[in-house]
Amino acid sequence: MILHLVPTVARPFCNTYPFPSSAGRKTTLLFSFQSGLKGSSSRHPSIQSTHFSMSSPDHICESSLDKNDEMPVHGVSDTVVGVLGGGQLGRMLCQAASQMAVKVVTLDPLESCPASSIAYEHVVGKFDDGETVCEFAKRCGVLTVEIEHVDAVTLEKLELQGVDCQPKASTIRIIQDKYLQKVHFSQYGIPLPDFLEIHNLADVEKAGELFGYPLMIKSKRLAYDGRGNAVAYSKEDVPALVTALGGFEHGLYVERWTPFVKELAVIVARARDHSIRCFPVVETIHRDNICHIVEAPADVPDKIKKLAVEIAQKAIGSLEGAGVFAVELFLTKDEQVLLNEVAPRPHNSGHHTIESCYTSQYEQHLRAILGLPLGDPSMKTPAAIMYNILGEDEGNSGFHLAHQLIAKALNLPGVSVHWYDKPEIRKQRKMGHITIVGPSKSSVKARLDSLLERETSRSHDFVTPRVGIIMGSDSDLPTMKDAAVVLKSFGVPYEVTIVSAHRTPDRMFTYASSAKERGIQILIAGAGGAAHLPGMVASLTSLPVIGVPIKTSSLDGIDSLLSIVQMPKGIPVATVAIGNAANAALLAVRILATSDSNLSDRVIKYQNELRDTVLAKATKLEAEGWERYLNE
Repeated sequence: MILHLVPTVARPFCNTYPFPSSAGRKTTLLFSFQSGLKGSSSRHPSIQSTHFSMSSPDHICESSLDKNDEMPVHGVSDTVVGVLGGGQLGRMLCQAASQMAVKVVTLDPLESCPASSIAYEHVVGKFDDGETVCEFAKRCGVLTVEIEHVDAVTLEKLELQGVDCQPKASTIRIIQDKYLQKVHFSQYGIPLPDFLEIHNLADVEKAGELFGYPLMIKSKRLAYDGRGNAVAYSKEDVPALVTALGGFEHGLYVERWTPFVKELAVIVARARDHSIRCFPVVETIHRDNICHIVEAPADVPDKIKKLAVEIAQKAIGSLEGAGVFAVELFLTKDEQVLLNEVAPRPHNSGHHTIESCYTSQYEQHLRAILGLPLGDPSMKTPAAIMYNILGEDEGNSGFHLAHQLIAKALNLPGVSVHWYDKPEIRKQRKMGHITIVGPSKSSVKARLDSLLERETSRSHDFVTPRVGIIMGSDSDLPTMKDAAVVLKSFGVPYEVTIVSAHRTPDRMFTYASSAKERGIQILIAGAGGAAHLPGMVASLTSLPVIGVPIKTSSLDGIDSLLSIVQMPKGIPVATVAIGNAANAALLAVRILATSDSNLSDRVIKYQNELRDTVLAKATKLEAEGWERYLNE
């Protein structure tokens, strides 16, 4: 037994007890308490690292972090969370835990795995080895996973011994076998692509006749990030693909090819009391079968979002245990939503939640497994996009390319960079991710295009307008220009164009229905005479619309004012005095300022300047008298 002790740690270190290995040998626990003291060779100076290594003494040393001996932890929860796996998901779980002073202990075969530098304690050992997991469980108040490829049988045994596993071992067992997962969900009436278990070439030929080609051939277990899946375009392709997937003895099944138009995902949180909360539906975009980009929220109709959430809730409701689950879905061209697969843990499709939601998927997972109230999963920013940093090359060249991208990203507004600190880089390996948040989907996409130097129709200095100023004719421009002047003085980006409700109805429809997606937050519509433009636009968008009555030669704008204010119930349009486009812009600025502290400060400054101007005039009038004041 080897012990590396930190002089500043003053607490009892060990008890001894026999720990036989599954091979009949004894197993030694090697505890390495590393510190940042001068001379330490620790890669992560402040982290405690415990090693499980095979040796042959009669007894082992048990860490003082055994849950029976541990000192009180005064965080949001005193429960020590044990995580099987120490990859990037474990790393971000530890980051969320640190905000609540929750202690997380990780188990991973790599000493320098991504979570090792952040975990309260990192244990080096195999998370799919039953004996190692049993020993690890003694250190934890609750056991969870950041990877589903663990020993579910051992988890079931631990549960019988009273170990708190979340989600439950039965859930892990179902999900880690993708064929069993399909069978389970089909029994609950959840829509899925057609599937069939295969044991030989005759089974595949039968499936081909039943489902047609292309045909998806999939491994039951250990399939992720494109691994374990293959597409057979004809029956002649099958033998080679089966061999590449490890043969029929490896455990295979086939799926009917799904001609989807989009891939969607829903992160679902399930509490210990079985209550469920869902994060917004997102769209996932894959490259070489690996999640590459996530757009939040998904650009799909509300009825599709509702259907996706209903399917996700039903799927997770059929499983056991608490935690966060990722439900991946297919959207077909005939607007069907089919479940693809489920992960019993935080997921790549939920990385954006760290910056874009009030509660991240990682904090939510901790809340769920610890029995704390679930947090608010709604988005606190209108739009977000997550870009996975995948290895572009091996070795130093790969690191150089990744860090070039990071350096560019750090110069963009609304960008957060997450680097997983993996010691080795390989092509297509997930090394980190970049999240961009902004006022609209178009704005975050434009920033990603700029980052990746994609060719777009917009210049690099393009700023997404927040207000759209529209009018039915250029004769309205002398009035509507005052709105542009005010917005410019407040530094609010805007656009000005002509949209006629009567002469260009198609243009009006396109403009109004696309305004929100393009990043517009408020519309100012000027109209004279019948003044239909503000109301028609308001009926086509969910954005607030402010109507400006334009003075006409016949009725001096009275007809315009009455037309705008007499909108039918359910089509609200705000309005201002005849010809007062400046006030329309000021109202738009105040609306925007409710969620923009910098703009709110400018509004207050403007109001103070108005006050000071009036007070100065009052002082001058009182000092000089009205006659001199007027003569000047």
